[in-house]
Amino acid sequence: MQASPADTFTALRPRLFAIAYRMLGTRADADDVLQDAWLRWQAADQTALQSAEAWLVTVTTRLAIDRLRAARSEREAYVGFWLPEPLVELDERTPEAAVEMASELSVALLWVLERLAPEERAAFLLRQVFDYDYAEIAELLGKSEAACRQMVHRAAERVRQECPRFEVTPDQHRDVLARFMHAARSGERTAIRALMADDVQFIGDGGGKMPSFGKILRGAERIANLYWAVWRRLGAVVRYQTVSINGEPGLLRFIDGQLESAQSFVTDGERIVAIYSLRNPDKLARIATEV
Repeated sequence: MQASPADTFTALRPRLFAIAYRMLGTRADADDVLQDAWLRWQAADQTALQSAEAWLVTVTTRLAIDRLRAARSEREAYVGFWLPEPLVELDERTPEAAVEMASELSVALLWVLERLAPEERAAFLLRQVFDYDYAEIAELLGKSEAACRQMVHRAAERVRQECPRFEVTPDQHRDVLARFMHAARSGERTAIRALMADDVQFIGDGGGKMPSFGKILRGAERIANLYWAVWRRLGAVVRYQTVSINGEPGLLRFIDGQLESAQSFVTDGERIVAIYSLRNPDKLARIATEV
């Protein structure tokens, strides 16, 4: 028995969401793209399609490219650094289908992908994350295979330069984070400092609605002092909670019971290499209702 259009779309929705979210960096935008794709799917002559998946992936990707182009001017006017809206799970399961969301979803990667042109971002994701071949990507984007190969190559080079990869197991990541959380909530400045790589960097997103830094902070001493100062000023009203953020161990920080930030960490297995701290309340609103 042939699946109904609704059943087909529902079955493919995790993959479509994974593409749209990685392209756009916010759940709301990804959901809007999927809603538009659903409306087009309903109106399509489905009997004439050779592959429902190919059709829906193509439509979703092109809609995401258009939406990202429209969002560029808004993000250029954004106050401070723009970080993606994190996908948070309390039990460390990925928020959509695990097979689609568990890899290549980190906040660090999405931060780098923001620097790519929309079609370049799409080509990179389809090739490196979703394992499409170049012929498929070329047809989907309406480009030549040579052009798609060049886009993927340029994107991959930028990712390698700006988003270094470390062979770290989830247990190692959680262990570093647990030691950091203990030190941060105890105000142990020396212990915090010891967990920071010398060239650690801190990137914050307040969206102009919460205080944040207008530049990337660098250096173990400076960033250790930042966390120590929070403890010294606020003490017992600060609470940390371990969660999964975009498929990786992360922390939520609460101030006097209110969610203040979602923090993602890059680690080499022993020390923290980068911290991405999201404080924009608009991006935290959904998380705050779920924790």
